[in-house]
Amino acid sequence: MTDDLRYPIGNFSYPGPATPADRRDRISRIERAPAELRAAVRGLSETQLDTRYRPGGWTVRQVLHHVPDSHLNALTRFKLALTEDTPTIRPYDEARWAELGDVRGTPIDTSLRLLEALHERLVILLRSLEPAQFERTLFHPERNATMTLDELLALYAWHGQHHAAHITSLRDREGWGL
Repeated sequence: MTDDLRYPIGNFSYPGPATPADRRDRISRIERAPAELRAAVRGLSETQLDTRYRPGGWTVRQVLHHVPDSHLNALTRFKLALTEDTPTIRPYDEARWAELGDVRGTPIDTSLRLLEALHERLVILLRSLEPAQFERTLFHPERNATMTLDELLALYAWHGQHHAAHITSLRDREGWGL
């Protein structure tokens, strides 16, 4: 944990080539992320869901709806890289997506159920891959970088924990308990 409210578990960094144990751990973290997010928001009131996790940051509701939006893109990115040679992925404007009507109008349980089903599917895909498939690549234009699927796996394993920590650290600071 860090004192930086933007990155309560630290900023993402890819430590380099992954071992089979690294992959298993990252896939397990992806598998656990929906339950961790569900636990993070359990019992929160509508007012608490509309609280920003940090000054200038998103509300808890926006964070919660963002994760399945992002991880839907993750599944697509994995599949593109597995079926095409170094595809260029399509970035999206996360901040503008967080302002769309479905964020305010969709119950959080809908996004939690979507995330659970999505991660079930993603984990099945990831566990089906051979080690060499994690070396496949895609091009991320916002990063202006080619990424391996190992790096993408590490990123999304971090991403779910990162956003769960936004919520749990807010609960700790506000004394909302878990």
